[in-house]
Amino acid sequence: MTDPRSTRVVAVMVSYNRRELLARSLAAIAAGDRLPDALVVVDNGSTDGSADYVASLTMPFEVDLVHLAENTGGAGGFTMGMATALEKHSPDLLWVMDDDTVPRPAALAEAVRLWDACTETDKPAFIASRVVWSDGRDHPMNTMRDRWDASPVDRRFAAAHRARVVRSASFVSLFVSADAVRALGLPVADYFLWNDDFEFTARLARRRLGLASLDSVVEHHTKIFDSFTVDIGERFRFEVRNKIWTFFRSQALAPAEKVLYGGSTLRRWGRMVAGSPRPGVVLRSGLLGLREAVAHPPRANDAVLAGVGGLPRGAAHADPEAAGSSDDPAHPGFSVLLPVYAGDDATRVRRALESVTADQTVPPAQVVIVRDGPVSSDIEAVLADAERDARFPAEVLRLPAGVGLADALDAGLRECRHDVVARMDADDVSVPERFARQLALMAAGYDIVGSAIAEIGDDESHRIASRPVPATHREIMAQLGFRTPFNHPSVMYRASAVSAAGGYRGVPDMEDYWLWARMLHRGSLGANVPDALVLYRVSDGAYARRGGQRMLTAELRLQRRMLAAGYITGLTFVRNMLVRGIYRLVPTRVRRRGYRAAFTEHPDMSGNRTAGKAAC
Repeated sequence: MTDPRSTRVVAVMVSYNRRELLARSLAAIAAGDRLPDALVVVDNGSTDGSADYVASLTMPFEVDLVHLAENTGGAGGFTMGMATALEKHSPDLLWVMDDDTVPRPAALAEAVRLWDACTETDKPAFIASRVVWSDGRDHPMNTMRDRWDASPVDRRFAAAHRARVVRSASFVSLFVSADAVRALGLPVADYFLWNDDFEFTARLARRRLGLASLDSVVEHHTKIFDSFTVDIGERFRFEVRNKIWTFFRSQALAPAEKVLYGGSTLRRWGRMVAGSPRPGVVLRSGLLGLREAVAHPPRANDAVLAGVGGLPRGAAHADPEAAGSSDDPAHPGFSVLLPVYAGDDATRVRRALESVTADQTVPPAQVVIVRDGPVSSDIEAVLADAERDARFPAEVLRLPAGVGLADALDAGLRECRHDVVARMDADDVSVPERFARQLALMAAGYDIVGSAIAEIGDDESHRIASRPVPATHREIMAQLGFRTPFNHPSVMYRASAVSAAGGYRGVPDMEDYWLWARMLHRGSLGANVPDALVLYRVSDGAYARRGGQRMLTAELRLQRRMLAAGYITGLTFVRNMLVRGIYRLVPTRVRRRGYRAAFTEHPDMSGNRTAGKAAC
């Protein structure tokens, strides 16, 4: 088991005008069986001397005080606190809590024990503590629901480690994976009060594991023992607005969950209004929240927090998979495998080679080019130059006749001297940090590491759209039965794992999807860097080649193989052939439009990405 001290925990506490409760909470943290590595206290515009009190403390760990000039609400406070912790303290886990949370001595140690029991390649998005009131009863305000669709494997793991599989949790005491925050984002500061923790944790756990520990226990010192079905008066505005934002402006919930949670929410609201001594006030506040929710989406975090200086730059745009240094001498030697055929363009082949060698912060030890049959004299000249390049001499395997992509890649793999191999296409461009970031994940134990890709035309500085990918192994396996979870030109993999799965052969025109399915079902571990590390050229015929009778036949062949291997069920086979088969047969312009709408993100005028409907 991993040494628990190797897991770096940074606590984040948000406080507002409750100095006595704050002092009690901080004392409980300092008296714990295990101490956090650092503590970030966000003073949310307090006027009772809380900030001065924290500044005067001497604690057995580093304390970082963030004093905000105004009250940004719980949502703003936790957003700022997490961003500060990510920027300054390099956590593995963020321990998030309110100032009325009193951890029992074993709270942190038990959460870390559960975290360390999870494999390195499938850590949960969060671990929630068990929350009790001051008299020891489970607090109804922080009662978490078991995840109804949890897999038997996850349920057995949770039961064996005294935990439950849950769908969401509260900020009263929550241990959040820093990697999950980097990949999926911070809380939404514009929620201010209510549902900020629900939206955040549901978003993180939609396709990742969420756990609730039975042995990590904290006391929530609210004034009364209640749930939030009691009358909340004018604050009902935030409850309505934020819940509607969660249902219609967030990726936190699947469609079926929106129906289930929506029905439950309406019932709870009805009970609250019926039992309120001021139903008129509650209803007017709810209507105000409804109008706000319909009128506009939540503002960007920087806009909400502009009055208190905005977010730390590094945390606001943290790299999702930042690990390792680009000049780390421990990076293993690796090969690049690049096939070329007569239909390629010599200028683009030269640019592709440059991008995976001279441009890279961590260049390859070997470049293998497979010439799949005769090529033009222009391309042959590029290959000859690559062989003579003193910096990164390439090895060119010249096949006398075209054999197709699958056989060309299998032949090239046999020429690769290194087990780690990066794929590259002859008309694409790899960004300079591509290999550095993928090698960091390979070093963590993954067997296939891909990335998002950005579509480009002739001008590589103009990104037309990007194709997002599932980041974690769990998300990859969830997507595998419907569509390929990797962008083939972006992958780096272990040649030994490819060979053990039988190589590329078997399903022409779908060779990569069939290979990933076999590798993953044989136990290979997969991950993706969510950022676009490859610029993928989209020609006029790119979408035409995805359709037609040939691709429909290939689709049927693939789905039959998947069914026969037990990778999909009969119902999934029927669904896939209906959806994917229709996609192959529709006119090219419809196919292009549908693919772009379903599986890509589009840059807005400021250069930021606008999320599309990434398939899962």
